[in-house]
Amino acid sequence: MSGGSLAAGQAEARAMDFSTTPEERAFRESLRSWLRDNLPLGWGTPRFPMPQEAGEKVAFARQWAKKLHAGGWAGLGWPRAHGGRELSPLEHLMFQEEYTAAGAPSMMDFGVGPALVGPTLIAHGTDWQKERFLEKILNGDEVWCQGFSEPGAGSDLASLSTRGELDGDDLVVNGQKVWTSYARYADWCILIVRTDPTAPKHKGLTFALVDMKTPGITIRPLVEMTGVAWFNEVFFENVRIPRRNIVGEIDRGWDITITTLSHERGTATPYARLRSEIDGAVALARRLADDSPRLADPRVRQALAQLRIEIDILKLNVYRNVSRLMRTGIPGPEGSMIKVYWSELEQRLMQVVSELSGAYALLDEHAPQAFDDGRWQYAYLWSRAATIYAGTSEVQRNIISQRVLGLPRS
Repeated sequence: MSGGSLAAGQAEARAMDFSTTPEERAFRESLRSWLRDNLPLGWGTPRFPMPQEAGEKVAFARQWAKKLHAGGWAGLGWPRAHGGRELSPLEHLMFQEEYTAAGAPSMMDFGVGPALVGPTLIAHGTDWQKERFLEKILNGDEVWCQGFSEPGAGSDLASLSTRGELDGDDLVVNGQKVWTSYARYADWCILIVRTDPTAPKHKGLTFALVDMKTPGITIRPLVEMTGVAWFNEVFFENVRIPRRNIVGEIDRGWDITITTLSHERGTATPYARLRSEIDGAVALARRLADDSPRLADPRVRQALAQLRIEIDILKLNVYRNVSRLMRTGIPGPEGSMIKVYWSELEQRLMQVVSELSGAYALLDEHAPQAFDDGRWQYAYLWSRAATIYAGTSEVQRNIISQRVLGLPRS
């Protein structure tokens, strides 16, 4: 190893020191204690089952967001000037670990406001936009959805065709968005539209904030193969958006979009959830082994052990990415590496659990004989989307090859 490479390796090793300080241990214990005291008594048990339907989840998340805000656990990485705590990315990761381990409500149920809209407005919003929206995002008063994907522009987002035309002080929008999570329950939407159809596809785009109660918006739920209507189609017909709701400059919305996407991909760190899933899979295998000699095959143990190893590798990469984020201050393209890794790992994990379950894997999640109250049936079906949402594996690999490895475009 050359001197320069050795120095870089030593610096990386120092950044990857996993020992915890007394302050960090106190932070974890404070959060654990708060979660114990504030989650409903019997949370996740028949005594107080978690909400299941999309509407129930959002309704509960609104109230839970108010508790998080009052307890000082909202906007952890946001600047204090905007109601946050300015905690480090490492502390935010610790929060995610403890929060997930406690089985607290999924952050997806809060909409995209805290994770995506807030950081985008902090970076690019006007003073009025920050004052109007940020506090209501943190305290749960307003839930946001994300109007990016279209029927012909999913992975290649810059190919979108929804039109926006300036008319006086309004931006008039016509077109369609799809796969819009929780659109039926959202108060506001971040929206990308094409305002200059003659410009190259990454140019001529505008980023806007739209009130979902604006006349001309039609929402149609999309039922997934899980049976849940979480996604939606959203149609815009002469929807008028006040000009003050435009973020950044007209026709330069791609720069704003990149900020949003970097937070979407850079903060996706579900290894704590996958660690919980592998623990559940091991527990299931042990229960089933008593009645099924085939599960005593050492290859079953090897498959589960391999998954545990891969989850630990994911953890190391997440911590490495966080250490780089702490040095640079912004999420980098390395987040694409994590997205590819965890999404494909999740699918492998659910495939192994399906094989463990045997014929029972074919049951509907609501069937009385389904293992663990149908948890695995739903998780298997949902995992098929993991390599699509938040950027497909194909798109992520292109980002890795070009922006991380520096390879030329073909």
